[in-house]
Amino acid sequence: MSGVAAPVPVFHVITMLELGGAQQNTLHTVASLDRARFAPRLVCGPGGMLDDEARALDVPVHFVPELVRPIRPATDFRATRTVAALFAPEAARGPVIVHTHSSKAGIIGRVAARRAGAAPVVHSIHGFGHDAIASPWVRRMVLATERRMARSTDAFVSVSRRCLEQGEELGLLGDVPRRVIRSGIDLAEFRTADTLRDAARRELGLEADATVVGMIACLKPQKAPVDFVEVAARVHEEEPSVRWLLAGDGELRAEVEERVRARRLGDAFRLLGWRRDVPALLGALDVMVLTSRWEGLPRVCPQAMAAGRPVVATRVDGTPEAIVDGRNGFLVDPGDLDGMARRVLELVRDPALRAAQGAAGREHVEEFDQDAMVRAQEQLYEELLAGRSSGRPPG
Repeated sequence: MSGVAAPVPVFHVITMLELGGAQQNTLHTVASLDRARFAPRLVCGPGGMLDDEARALDVPVHFVPELVRPIRPATDFRATRTVAALFAPEAARGPVIVHTHSSKAGIIGRVAARRAGAAPVVHSIHGFGHDAIASPWVRRMVLATERRMARSTDAFVSVSRRCLEQGEELGLLGDVPRRVIRSGIDLAEFRTADTLRDAARRELGLEADATVVGMIACLKPQKAPVDFVEVAARVHEEEPSVRWLLAGDGELRAEVEERVRARRLGDAFRLLGWRRDVPALLGALDVMVLTSRWEGLPRVCPQAMAAGRPVVATRVDGTPEAIVDGRNGFLVDPGDLDGMARRVLELVRDPALRAAQGAAGREHVEEFDQDAMVRAQEQLYEELLAGRSSGRPPG
């Protein structure tokens, strides 16, 4: 007999694979785990923009139609049963790592792991959006459920320190070990932004010498894209030559388009829809803006840092852990449109300041390396497995 231990199964559980940081990080992790030690699997809901990328991975992918983001008790019950059935055969043979992501998949995946006897269990926090739940009763129910789920969790991972603080304030973490592991990006890819600038501007029909401000975000309430239009309108009144790009799509597209018309931004503002060429888009920009109302730690911030672009962002959740006010960008309170417009104007009018803040971003982005993210998760998995054998929790 060989003596070499078989790779430990690792199930990553997430809802629909939309074009977002949590989803892209999950795909990279699943693709990059050390196959000598771990056997990754992916469990997700169907219908996302990244489904084909998931299918192209050299790992088993299980699309569960019932794994949806809205709260639907009957559907959620079926999803839990289906996911537990995926875990059970592996759990019968030995340890199985279950790694869940965000609130809904976190609840279903952890309940399924408990029913299947699968352990250890890791839950990743990518941000809290409980305040966006309209019904107070539903919000209380979700929070109460997440508090109970802490008892079915062996470790929490968060993309920011602030998310862990919020989890503690809300009583969601119990006495479970927790760790900050940054949302990772391909630093080398984003450091090519300057070399992509001219071609990206030609493709977008932008003048080579124009000052361009942009935002890359889903058009959903969390990102407040209408706020971006309002900031553009305020700056446009004073600097009409500035060009504006908004890359993304989603439920608020019609509202964004109507506000662009109402504010008479015309050809100065371009709504690009979904784009995958983020390094090139950042290359085309002079200033990056993010108007979010809440975040875990937005991945586009370290992307802009690696590209050498200053960022004007809202001071929410984990964003200040990437963007340091006055060093590699500016921070303003969410909804402070006048304050954000003033900061954008400051950068638009001062190329030297843009260059200095962009350089500062490049100097402080190493902790967001995507391969370091994977190695940190592998280390946590090893510690959990060792603790399971010895009865000790991870350090």
